[in-house]
Amino acid sequence: MLNSISITCLATFIFSFSLLLHSQSFSAHTNETDRLALLAIKSQLHDPLGVTNSWNNSINLCQWAGVTCGHRHQRVTELDLRDQNIGGSLSPYVGNLSFLRYINLATNNFHGEIPKEIGLLFRLETLILANNSFSGKIPTNLSSCSNLLSFVAYRNNLVGEIPENIGYSWLKLEKLAIGANHLTGTLPASIGNLSMIYLHVGENQFSGIVPPSIYNMSSLEKILLDVNRFTGNLPLDIGVTLPNLRVFAIGDNYFSGSIPESFSNASNLEILDLPINHFTGKVSINFGRLKNFSSLALGRNNLGNGVANDLDFVTMLANCSKLKVLAFEGNRFGGVLPHSIANLSTMMTNILMGHNQISGTIPSGIGNLVNLNLLAIDYSQLTGNIPHEISQLKSLQLINLGANFLQGNIPSSLGNLTLLTDLALESNHLQGNIPPSLGNCKNLISLTLSDNKLIGAVPQQILTITTLSRFLDLGNNRLSGSLPLEVGNLKNLVALYISGNQFSGEIPDTLSGCTGLEIFHMQGNSFRGSIPLSLRSLKSIKELDLSCNNLSGQIPEFLENLSFLEYLNLSYNHFDGEVPTKGVFSNKTRVQLTGNGKLCGGSNELHLPSCPSKRSRKSTVLLLIKVGIPMIVSCLILSTCFIIVYARRRRSKQESSISVPMEQYFPMVSYSELSKATNEFSSSNMIGQGGFGSVYKGVLGENGTFIAVKILNLMQKGALKSFVAECEVLRNTRHRNLIKIITVCCSIDFKGVDFKALVYEYMQNGSLEEWLHQSNGQPEVCNLSLVQRLNIAIDVASAIEYLHHHCQPPIVHGDLKPSNVLLDHDMVAHVSDFGLARFLFARPFDTSMETQSSSIGIKGTVGYVPPEYGMGSEASVTGDVYSFGVMLLEMITRRRPTNCMFQGGLTLYEFCKMALPEKVMETVDPSLLLAWSDGRRRVKVEECLVTVIRIGVACSMESPIERMEMRDVLAKLCAARQTLVGRLRWVLAINQKGFNVDLDQFSVPHVDDGRSRGNGKAY
Repeated sequence: MLNSISITCLATFIFSFSLLLHSQSFSAHTNETDRLALLAIKSQLHDPLGVTNSWNNSINLCQWAGVTCGHRHQRVTELDLRDQNIGGSLSPYVGNLSFLRYINLATNNFHGEIPKEIGLLFRLETLILANNSFSGKIPTNLSSCSNLLSFVAYRNNLVGEIPENIGYSWLKLEKLAIGANHLTGTLPASIGNLSMIYLHVGENQFSGIVPPSIYNMSSLEKILLDVNRFTGNLPLDIGVTLPNLRVFAIGDNYFSGSIPESFSNASNLEILDLPINHFTGKVSINFGRLKNFSSLALGRNNLGNGVANDLDFVTMLANCSKLKVLAFEGNRFGGVLPHSIANLSTMMTNILMGHNQISGTIPSGIGNLVNLNLLAIDYSQLTGNIPHEISQLKSLQLINLGANFLQGNIPSSLGNLTLLTDLALESNHLQGNIPPSLGNCKNLISLTLSDNKLIGAVPQQILTITTLSRFLDLGNNRLSGSLPLEVGNLKNLVALYISGNQFSGEIPDTLSGCTGLEIFHMQGNSFRGSIPLSLRSLKSIKELDLSCNNLSGQIPEFLENLSFLEYLNLSYNHFDGEVPTKGVFSNKTRVQLTGNGKLCGGSNELHLPSCPSKRSRKSTVLLLIKVGIPMIVSCLILSTCFIIVYARRRRSKQESSISVPMEQYFPMVSYSELSKATNEFSSSNMIGQGGFGSVYKGVLGENGTFIAVKILNLMQKGALKSFVAECEVLRNTRHRNLIKIITVCCSIDFKGVDFKALVYEYMQNGSLEEWLHQSNGQPEVCNLSLVQRLNIAIDVASAIEYLHHHCQPPIVHGDLKPSNVLLDHDMVAHVSDFGLARFLFARPFDTSMETQSSSIGIKGTVGYVPPEYGMGSEASVTGDVYSFGVMLLEMITRRRPTNCMFQGGLTLYEFCKMALPEKVMETVDPSLLLAWSDGRRRVKVEECLVTVIRIGVACSMESPIERMEMRDVLAKLCAARQTLVGRLRWVLAINQKGFNVDLDQFSVPHVDDGRSRGNGKAY
């Protein structure tokens, strides 16, 4: 038997020999395991941009995109696929990349759980998974990564609690960022064992008291605990125990007690964000010691005692030369507004002090704050005049001084604030006229001047601000005169309040131009005359109050057809005649008719007297109508048939061979009816002209249906085929984002010449082309917001996705471009012009209609036509995707693909592709960034713009097989809008509660944009 020494020697020899063999094998196959692992990872990815195309056997894996190897052993040490639009799940084989030190998959579309096999990577130092859709719990196995320095997984869908053991295993951890998930429970006390610099657990569902050990982590620089359910008080010595603190954000929780004075000792403090809590007492921090301090947000607490020295801390803030944000609205602060606010940093961008008990006057020195974007001191006790020095603040976008005791005139110099989007001066004692100079504020979205003592007429200049969309409130003043005809310019306005004034005259017909109007209150004036029939265009109206005026005549029947009308008040006027019974009139709680003594009929609930019986003469007339009209119609039909037969015999055989019996599919209308509807095809009614004919607007029939009539120029080659193609497509499709055909006309004109026309729904807001480039020749600037452009893009994508994937056979549009995208009164987009459309039949013997409806001549429009069409390729769904991609890039950049700058091989596609991602903001329409100038909001908007540009580039690639499918395009655009609208709504909420400060890698939850829109399926 071998003794123990011999056994030991033998074991040593075997171990040494195995190491030798392993080293020889290692040198021969140094990274084969890594190669196989990466290929396994690739197999589970959806990579529309082709980032991982290089992951093949043709080159060394160390040259693969996103892969970095160590110099010594050529093993993979870094995997960086951030911001590449990659989807799919992360393969467990990532655990085989045993030399990995760095993983960054941020800002992609990964889903599924975080693989527990990552816990095998004991060398791992950085793991970044932010801005994806990872779900499930944080794997407990990750605690095995004992060298981890950074774990960043904010804005995912993670659930459950933070594993307790990380505080005992990640002893080197410096950065933990898991905010904006769905994590629950309490924070583990073991986190206090770490030596972290950055802790972000905000926007989750954590509760309970923050472990005291966290407040003793002296290395901490940034703490983000906001938007959770934390309770308890802050330690009084927090500024001493956290000497390196730079950012402290705990807003929207349930913290209580006083704000520790010891924050004065945190000399590096930059951001203190405490809004929407239950803090009380005096603010006693000596901000004069904090030389880098930039943002203070204390809104929506119970701070202050309503006494004179409550605002002493504002004076101390004058020493903070880097201060940008001061927000303490919604508290109990009292005393006089310190004139020292004029001495605050010239870097100030936001001041929010409203909903307090602040008195005194606005100092004229406020004009020193030249970079101010937002000034809100509403619902306070301010007196005196509005200083004209405010007009020196050229960067101002919002002024809210409502609900104070301000007096004097509105300074005409406010018209110099051309970037202003919101002006609120309601509920004061302001006098004099409304300055016409406010018309220079061409970016105003809302204007509120109600409950003052303003006199005179409404300046016409105010009603030329076409950006006014949220509301215009002039109610409860002493304004007089008529409502100017220019009110019709406000086609995007949602709410108009002019009640409680001294307006007179008739309700202007032009009010029908306010097609987006949902609320209109004009009660308590002296308007006279009848309700104009033109108001039937207000299809979106929800509240209409015309009470307490001198209106007369019958109540128009169109009011019962306004499907969204929820409240109608016609009280105390002089209306007479029969009351309608349908719609809003069917519910007595939704209609008010008191004070109109001559009304009759209506629903039984209204308890009105019955209307008198009809005269016998009227009965006779009705009898004649019943008997005579059918006879007349019969004669007309016989005469028309004779004329049509005669005219058709004169037509050439070639033309007649193409015609199809459209009356099988659409109701027919006569030439004379269309001529009457369009005022004999008057040039003033022409709204468009194309290769195959002209388009006119008109009003058809007794119901007054607004229509668009497309008249075919049958002398143009291919026009008749285009007519047939469009009829065939529109009779086979039904979708909310496709233009709806009302009727067709296959007739002859008064000269006996063949006449063909298509009749569509009239789109009040014109085409996308007009909104992007003002091609209608109107002087106003038609700026579309980013959300509006996303909505339109999603509408178009929904329609094309429906044509490609939900129609049998699939349909190719063939000519997608902004001029073929029409916008209705709700700014919902409708794809039009199917003259070049074609069906994609699967079998060769089903080609008759394909031939008939195929594109004619050039298959599309220059700039939007895909390159393969120019080489003879047939129309295809990928061609539509290309056209959509170009149009999407045009919507964001506001540059046509035929712009003169695109020469020498440079195209709109190349221009945008080269800008990704760092220079995208240099390419987009500047108006998209104008409203988001503060850092936090602008960053979020920029992220969205980069995403949309990526989608446009992925759609308009030169190779058809590399382009995205429309179903994927639709999904990604919806996700981009969801993220953007959720973020912006959250920002707006925080602005109302306590200003949203600019925090590194801060994110917000997804919120629905509240707009009901199509999902791409037929209804």
